[in-house]
Amino acid sequence: MISLDKIKLNEEVKILKVGGDEGIKRRFLDLGFIPGEVTKCVLISPFKDPKAYKINDNVIAIRGKDAKNIEVSYERD
Repeated sequence: MISLDKIKLNEEVKILKVGGDEGIKRRFLDLGFIPGEVTKCVLISPFKDPKAYKINDNVIAIRGKDAKNIEVSYERD
């Protein structure tokens, strides 16, 4: 398990757990970052933060400090 902020460009991962305070957790769940879903890093800003992730045909930019709240795995099964 690693946190979402650690994945590299074009890497695809499965979401395992969404943490953080209730506000940020609710926001991630509303955006589709739900355990079991697959996401992919599609863009990294010039200063390496934020990164953009594709999930459910949407592209969402997330700051590294917030992406640390999402646990992911490279195993998609």
